Amino acid sequence: MTSRRSTQRKASHRRYVRGAIIALAAALPASSLAAPAAPGASREAGFEQHFQTFVTPPARFEPAPHAVDIASIDVPVEEPAPAVRSLGNGIASYYGRKFHGRPTASGERFDMNDLTAAHKTLPFGTLVRVTNPRNGKQVTVRINDRGPYAHGRTIDLSRAAAQEIGLIGRGHGSVELELLEG
Repeated sequence: MTSRRSTQRKASHRRYVRGAIIALAAALPASSLAAPAAPGASREAGFEQHFQTFVTPPARFEPAPHAVDIASIDVPVEEPAPAVRSLGNGIASYYGRKFHGRPTASGERFDMNDLTAAHKTLPFGTLVRVTNPRNGKQVTVRINDRGPYAHGRTIDLSRAAAQEIGLIGRGHGSVELELLEG
């Protein structure tokens, strides 16, 4: 049920809207009857006259001579450095003689003298930079196997990769991993 006050408010609102519409309708035709600014001139003519003050461009563009002979410049070609994304820190171990010559999860034979590694989730063929924070030594390895399966280990390096960063004596150690893209 609608209250009397609400009904009065709605009626008042309707009258206001109706009055605004009538005022707008009366104003629109009146605005189109306005006279042009100068007798005999149109809006288009005023627009064109305004832009006639600008200089027209020359018909033929002639570039300025080069300050330096471009052909004589020897530009060094540099290969872009691969994009690097941190994979975080972890514990690395290595595997060697016991697995040498056996097939890896990727199907290739494990060679303990190659710079390869095993990781649980990275795709085969992925390049990873492994850094030993204790001595700053780095090695880039290619993922070709799955593992490590020892608890708490992040990556299993080949013997050659572990030798490069100084992990052979301890057997395992803390490392920083970076994914090399490109």
